Amino acid sequence: METDTIAAISTPVGEGGIAVIRVSGPESISLVDRIFKGKHPLVEAATHTVHYGHIVHPVSDGDPIDEVLVTVMKKPRTFTREDVVEISCHGGMISVQSVLEVLLEVGIRLAEPGEFTKRAFLNGRIDLSQAEAVIDLIRSKTDRAAQLAMRQAEGRLSRLVQRLRRDILETLAHLAVNVDYPEYDAEELTAKRLRERCDEVEREVNSLLATARQGRIYREGIATVIVGRPNVGKSSLLNALAHENKAIVTDIPGTTRDVIEEYVNVRGIPLRLVDTAGIRETEDVVEKIGVERSHQALEEADLVLLLLNYAESLSDDDRRLLREVAPHTAIIVVNKTDLPPRLDLEEVRSLVRETPMVTTSIKEETGLDQLEQAIADLFLEGRTQSQDLTYVSNTRHIQLLKETLRHIQEAKAGLDAGVPLDMVEIDMKNAWQSLGEIIGDAVAEDLIDQIFSQFCLGK
Repeated sequence: METDTIAAISTPVGEGGIAVIRVSGPESISLVDRIFKGKHPLVEAATHTVHYGHIVHPVSDGDPIDEVLVTVMKKPRTFTREDVVEISCHGGMISVQSVLEVLLEVGIRLAEPGEFTKRAFLNGRIDLSQAEAVIDLIRSKTDRAAQLAMRQAEGRLSRLVQRLRRDILETLAHLAVNVDYPEYDAEELTAKRLRERCDEVEREVNSLLATARQGRIYREGIATVIVGRPNVGKSSLLNALAHENKAIVTDIPGTTRDVIEEYVNVRGIPLRLVDTAGIRETEDVVEKIGVERSHQALEEADLVLLLLNYAESLSDDDRRLLREVAPHTAIIVVNKTDLPPRLDLEEVRSLVRETPMVTTSIKEETGLDQLEQAIADLFLEGRTQSQDLTYVSNTRHIQLLKETLRHIQEAKAGLDAGVPLDMVEIDMKNAWQSLGEIIGDAVAEDLIDQIFSQFCLGK
């Protein structure tokens, strides 16, 4: 484990009111004190106190670089469980970089991406699942996604996994006594207890895995593509869902010639919404490229919103699109219901069968609530969002839970087949090990490095 002192800018790069530079390590207070000029030395400061002063150049006669507030936090009551100093300086590019440069001049090393959180993990302040939740919290696109990430960061999943591991460990201890000293226990009673514990763990793991689909939706969002013929309202729909004019809207068919992406919040679900070029037969070279990209986006989508024009009869292009989206998860959006009807809804229904269909007038802002509800019903399957439920959303966690479940089921199969208990013990140990990998009790160093490399610099 690294024991040197590190520093990095923890706020986004650019102009702002203030910027924060974080320093962590055994010499963080003494080294920052060498370039800080205030009323009292930082080495004499009490923990969790803020001090006004200036950052000065260490060699050029103490020339002031910036006016700052310095927060001193002494271990172990810090994010990294090391001594931490946070320097709040002016948010301009030059002032922040100048302060960071003098920190490096006095012997502090520039932190690697995620190194502060990695030290928090290595020093036992958080486990690996909590560290991964920090990434999810930073990347959250909706309030609901941030709420779920915050619960995991606070250790809700960790506590559940630790309890399951503790239960398995108690069973393994009892099993070891039976294997080593069979005269002190009846094998039938041990097998019965083992079966009961397997059933309990299997039930808990299945309950967690049942939340995986919703959890991943909140964490990763839904790749949603809007398709349709030119001038049916695709860009208007994107603007309406985004509550902002992101795409150009005109009466001229073919205005959108490339894909436009925007994240939107629909009932707490993050949608990565893609507005595509209108799909039709065309000889225009540029528009043809846009149509090809639209087809590619459709193939990669989790959800397809196919727009039809209520004021026009189905065209050959419409019918071709209806056939193309048939294999996908889709919602048919019949737009422009404020105009006189010419579209045969019964014909559309016969072509799409069970695919949900919503009627809207984006111009008059009607039907959008029904569309949002249809999206929520499609992906949340009508389930309520329980405030007490522990969601699992991380792909690594889901895979390890599936491995745990497989080991538990193999242990139960072994019991049913009359396999010796010391062989069943192997499956139980494997289940215990898989759960341990979720919280980082048993995980390879290269995996740890890979996880923390996903963090931004300064976190």
